[in-house]
Amino acid sequence: MNKAVTEGLGLMPPPFSAGLDVWSQTTGRPGTATYAGAPNAVFVPSDPDFDGCLELLKTADTQRLRWMGEVPMQPGLYLRVTVRIKALSGNLPSVRIAGWAGHAGGSNVGAVPQTGPSVMLQTYGQVVEVSAIIGSGARGGVDMPWGVVPVFGHFGLDLTGLNGGVVRIDDIRIEDVSRFWLSEKLGVVDVRDYGALGDGSTDDLAAFEAAADAAEGRTVLVPEGSYRIGGHLSIPGPVRFEGTLVMEDDHRLLLQSGYDFPTYAAAFGSDDAGFRKGVQALFHFNDHVTFDLRGRRVRLQSPVDVAALAGLDEFTARRTIANGQIDVIASGDWDSVTLTRTASYDPSNPLRLSGMSNINSLPVGARVTGVGVGREVYVRSRSPAAGNATLSQPFYGGAGTQNLTFTRDAYALDFSGFDNLRRFEIEHVEFLCRGAASAVMLPRDGGILRFNDCTFNRPKDRGITSIGGGCQGLLIDHCQFLAPDMALPVQERTSIAFNVNSNDSKIRNNRAVMWGHFAILNGAGHLIMGNHYFQGDTQPSGVRRGGIVLTQPNVKTTITGNYIDNNFLEWTNEHSANPAHDNGFSFGGLTVTGNTFTCNDVAPWFSWIVIKPYGPGHFLQGLNVNGNVFRTVNGRIDRVDTVDSTYATLDYNRTRNVIFDNNAFNGVDIPAQSPLVIRHEQNSPATTWTVDTAGRLPFSGWARTVSALVMEGAPTGGGGAVRSQMPYVTVQQGANNDQVRLHWPEGTQGRAMVTIRVDNPL
Repeated sequence: MNKAVTEGLGLMPPPFSAGLDVWSQTTGRPGTATYAGAPNAVFVPSDPDFDGCLELLKTADTQRLRWMGEVPMQPGLYLRVTVRIKALSGNLPSVRIAGWAGHAGGSNVGAVPQTGPSVMLQTYGQVVEVSAIIGSGARGGVDMPWGVVPVFGHFGLDLTGLNGGVVRIDDIRIEDVSRFWLSEKLGVVDVRDYGALGDGSTDDLAAFEAAADAAEGRTVLVPEGSYRIGGHLSIPGPVRFEGTLVMEDDHRLLLQSGYDFPTYAAAFGSDDAGFRKGVQALFHFNDHVTFDLRGRRVRLQSPVDVAALAGLDEFTARRTIANGQIDVIASGDWDSVTLTRTASYDPSNPLRLSGMSNINSLPVGARVTGVGVGREVYVRSRSPAAGNATLSQPFYGGAGTQNLTFTRDAYALDFSGFDNLRRFEIEHVEFLCRGAASAVMLPRDGGILRFNDCTFNRPKDRGITSIGGGCQGLLIDHCQFLAPDMALPVQERTSIAFNVNSNDSKIRNNRAVMWGHFAILNGAGHLIMGNHYFQGDTQPSGVRRGGIVLTQPNVKTTITGNYIDNNFLEWTNEHSANPAHDNGFSFGGLTVTGNTFTCNDVAPWFSWIVIKPYGPGHFLQGLNVNGNVFRTVNGRIDRVDTVDSTYATLDYNRTRNVIFDNNAFNGVDIPAQSPLVIRHEQNSPATTWTVDTAGRLPFSGWARTVSALVMEGAPTGGGGAVRSQMPYVTVQQGANNDQVRLHWPEGTQGRAMVTIRVDNPL
């Protein structure tokens, strides 16, 4: 590239033969003394080496010669000034190329170098060529880097050393040598051409901004070096990093045409720093809604506090991190922190812990354990002034003052600093946690967060954790959860794939391998469909635990088409501040349909559907278990359904709207059914027929209703006489209230088809 040609820049000085009135004795500025008529300067028209030349007697300590023409300077323009000179007589001087850097206002830019390397003349009559390169960037081979402030220059030479020497100077040449750096980089704008130094300490922000403004679609080149950027930097066009940037944590880099992880990793020379800066930028400009990892592995050294990076506590526009792997590099930064504090709990204020000392040391997101505390209860926020902490869920039995344990796990992506985050998505990302860190902590509030086609590979403690309301409308689709403790027996596992505190989650088509629990779900309105989660081990007659644990009694939830393997559906009210039923809804609103339940080598008392009330007075009031397959391998079990009465049992007298029908049972001794059809054979005349359900009503419930009675064949008396009267029915008979009785006016025998329900359907 030659700007003298392409842009018509006037670079070349006139020959000395054109006159000495354009050659200044000082700076080259208008009005300064020239060599026209000077006693120590004369034009020599004929010289054996130079043809025409200037003969000059050195009379000053620094004898200056400057062309008075204003040579324009531009970013990316590099000029070489060359002179051929020889000594004739007297003292031998030193020679250097020199210039005068001009500001747009006409003043001198004194901060830039304005002389080149000095060369001493050694012999009379010997022609010596002296040159220097002047340009905007501090690049290799540039003798006078001027940056972008000077807009013109006056060029020539200086004679230094002893006075009295006579020299002859050939015509001075000024040529564009920008091609030395740009010949292989057409379409590239180099930040050094705009004054960037890349020395790791000088603030190069202005140079980068100038280069970005000048690029106009061309690629901005960041050559080797360490460039400190002292503020926010936005580059609208493409950029190539050979050097690296150094920025403060709160300064943002916005690469609008190269917004992906490989570019950010190159910009900072680090996976960790590049990922953090890329995530930070995701919240601060609208040209991109996805931070694309481009299939790359991010080696993460410590937890990413996303809210702190963003500098925000609320964000509601859709954003996505996609297409790569987050690889946790083990270090002490991932260690869990465990604290013990004395706190008071009052069920009348169910989400508050009070009376705590040193609450500033209590981390938000800490998991709470203690007497009367259910699973997956977290510190949602804290109030140091009041000494209070806000909980994600109530305690079921923690009234009073006690010592509680608070455990704060470290998460690869931690969103807990957001008061409100909505529509954030992570898709096609593997969290390779290596048993060193948990994966994702959700914000304190928000909703419609989505995980799609992700893999949670051996998180240390948790896969996805909700500490508040940020899980409202949570979407988890086509993900795989691989437990960190799958090699342990079931009863020793502590891991949980994810938990939910709010309503309306959609959990679909996921696969989970051998967790302590697959999901702990509070809230209602959940759709759990098409998942395969298995939690077995190799222990003989092994213990099994809840795969999905519902912690709210009235759940308005559908569990459909899942493969439920060596675990059970556990339904509790452990997140109730007053777990005894007083009024309102009790256990209900659950549909379990079309699932495959299987287990192998378990104890006979194992069941697949377990209801566990944490207080008295509860009952079933809306349950549909329909079209499922229950199958055991290597042994049999007593029944598929049970009530865990550790704390309380159910009030069977209030059971309503329960359907447990059209299921297939394999290896189950007592298959549950309601409505239950029993064929009763009465082989001798009796006025009372006792029909025993033999425990086949769901959850060993009561025979509350007879919805149908059909005689097969004619009922008869002892002599064979046909009885035409119909019996009446009494329900809830026997010691366990699981029998019904048919009462006849006189002794009758025969066969009856009796349909018995565990509930009152009205």
